[in-house]
This record gives sequence, structure tokens and C-alpha cells, in this order.
Amino acid sequence: MSKTTDYKEGRATVRIVYFTSKVLADGSHPFLVCITKNRQRKYLATGLSLLPKYWNAEKSNFRDAIRKSYLEPHREKLITDLRNWEDKYSDAATSLAGADEQHDARAVAAKAIEGRKATRRILLLAYIEELAQGMVATGQIGNAGVYRDLSNQLAKFIKAEYDVTDVPFERVTVSFCNEWEATLRATGAQEITLSLRFRTLRAVLNRAIAAGVSKPVHYPFARTVAEKHKFSVGKFDVSTTKRALPRDAVRRLEALETDSDRLRLAKEVFLFSFYGGGINFVDLAQLRWRDLSFNAENRPERLNYVRQKTGGKFSLKLLAPAAALITSYAPLTRATPDSYIFPVLDPARHRTPTQIKNRLHKVLGQVNKDLKVLASQAGIDTTLTTYVARHSFATALKLAGENTGVISQAMGHKSEAITAIYLDSFASELVDTAFERLL
Repeated sequence: MSKTTDYKEGRATVRIVYFTSKVLADGSHPFLVCITKNRQRKYLATGLSLLPKYWNAEKSNFRDAIRKSYLEPHREKLITDLRNWEDKYSDAATSLAGADEQHDARAVAAKAIEGRKATRRILLLAYIEELAQGMVATGQIGNAGVYRDLSNQLAKFIKAEYDVTDVPFERVTVSFCNEWEATLRATGAQEITLSLRFRTLRAVLNRAIAAGVSKPVHYPFARTVAEKHKFSVGKFDVSTTKRALPRDAVRRLEALETDSDRLRLAKEVFLFSFYGGGINFVDLAQLRWRDLSFNAENRPERLNYVRQKTGGKFSLKLLAPAAALITSYAPLTRATPDSYIFPVLDPARHRTPTQIKNRLHKVLGQVNKDLKVLASQAGIDTTLTTYVARHSFATALKLAGENTGVISQAMGHKSEAITAIYLDSFASELVDTAFERLL
């Protein structure tokens, strides 16, 4: 614990370091915050980086070292961001030195975070950013994007409505929600978008209350039917048009021949999803050879994976068509147990969560475009997407008379809490038997 000393405690020095010893995937070097105190140093990542061609190593100050060839507004934004990082930890160092407290470099870092948490406890958007940063740190890039999108939309509304950059939690009232809904509707936002925005805001407030940074008395959302005076997220119509291929259309797609590797990938992604429990594209693309178990003839027999969206664990019997698809990729992709089964991600190029997310988004868009081409060639009127494969799987089992609970387990169509319950309710053998009805 810090204590008052008999001498004046020195101030830690804080500077921005262009760390050339580390090379990122795009060839750039990261910027770090270096805190020095009593000849001990602590380095902190900023998440900012720069290509070497834009850095003048002869300059000692990062403001001067970033070359003007790094065009605006990128150059000015980078300088501003780095200055903010430097100022945050410099202020913490000054505060500790001014209080004449014994401290080291780690204490300066802790002090700066303490100040950030103090801000977070008061302001809505600051807290949302704190949550998003935590998600990024744990690899939840998609969720972080949803929260930051919420923050961006709220920031526009808050600025226009209140002429401030942020608001305390107590300002998020029923009236606030009603006004924001009206603003979003005026921009043409659809029901499903409105539902996502307010469900995410509700999740933020729930987290804030659980963390003790907001009070339940200010909570604007209805928890029970009796709270009719509060804002109801359930009022939005999020129903979608049900789309599923009849079994004969799936067979036409299976029989379709193509010489294009890209179209073949789209076709096989669709068929594997159909025969593989309605697995979604994000999970399919990240399957590795280690996720398979093989029989005595070294043929893939079961697939074991964790669903990215919910964290639910699935163990599926591979039907013959799905096993055949996997076997066909073995000569192309089975280098090591950690190799991806499908040729979507490249471990050498797609290493960070952001790189993986961007790659999956790009390929998914292309696959859905190619599925429309395949539908035309196969004489299928339904607009094909990877979602249609997932829904077709569920519909085929339902029409075959399968229990809805078994289908829900196979697809992971529940919240995480309920998923844990129904995974215990049905044995894997029941799902295996249900899958046989697809053949």
C-alpha cells in the first residue's frame, strides 16, 4: 500500500514508443506507452500501429516522426489518439507524484485505469466502450462491433437531442427510449433493427446494474406485464419470412455439376449445413480436422464443435453426404490437426479475431451471391443463402415428424441458459436418429 514518505516522491516519465521489434500481420509496428519509474519500465499496448515507411526514426517526438506522407485525416487522428494515450498516463503520474505517494510504473498504469473506470461509472457511452474493449480482449469481435454500433447511433441522438457528447445513466429514461425510437424510425430503421438496438441497450443497462455503476430505479425497460408504463422491447415485430427448400430441390442442387471452384465451395457449404445439423457459416468455416473423430477405416464419423454465438457444445453424427464432403477436402486441407477443413480461412493470413471476422464476412457475402447463381442453374425459385440451408434442415426434420425439442437442440436455437438445460434433456443418440431422416 502507498504511504507518505519523508522525501518528495519523483514523477514517473511517460512516453510513446514506436516498437520496431514487433511486426504485425500487415507489416506495421505497434505504438506502446512506456512508463518509467526508478529505472523500471512498463509497456502498455495502445492498439495503434504505423507502417515503417511513414516513420522518421531521426525525430524524437512522435508528432514530428510521423511523416506528412501519411495523409490527412489519418495522420492527425493518429497523433491525437497517441497524445490522448500519453496524456492519460502522464496525468496519472502527475497525480501520484503530487500526492507524494510511493509508487512504481505499475501503480501509474493502475491509476490511469482507475480514472477511466470513474468516468465509466458516470457516463453511458464511456461504459459501452469499456464493454466493447473487454469483448475485443476476449476475441468477441462481432459482439464488440454490435456494442460500438449502438454507441455510434446513440452518440448521434444524444448530440442532436441534448447537445452533449455523453449522458449519465439516469438520463436513459422511458422518455429517452421513446424519443430515440422515434428518431430511428424517422431514418427508416426497420423493426428488426430497432429490436437489435434496444435489446443491446437493455443488455448494457443490465450489465451496468449488475456491476453497481447504475441504479435499478432508473431502469426504463419493462420486466413484467404489469410494467406497462415502461418501454417494451418485445413490441417490435421481428418475424421473418420462412424460407426452406423442399427435399427435391435439395437433390437438384446436389446433382448440379460445376467447373468453378468458387461455385463448388458455395454448393458444398450449403449441403454440409443441410446435412450437418444446420451448422451456420461462421462455425462451418472455422471447423478444424481435430474436431472430427474417425472410424476404423479412417473415415470421418462424428463432428464435435463449440458454437461461436452461444458457446454451446455439439456432437453430431456425420451422415454419408456430409462425411463424403469432408473426405473430398482431405487432400487439399488436411495438413495438421489444426488445419481448417474448408478452404475459407488461411492460418498464416487470418490470425487475429478482426482478420478472421473480416474474412468470414467477405466470403459469406460471396457464397450467398454464388448460391443465387446455383439456384438459377438448378431451376430453384427460392433465393438461396446459407440461412436457407439451416432452415431447410429444421423444416425437413419437422415435416418428418421429429420432436421440436430435438431440432432446437441440434440447431442451438436457445439462449445460453436454456441451451444448457435442453442439452441435458436429450441424448446425442436421439439427434443421431433424427438426422437419419434426412436421407
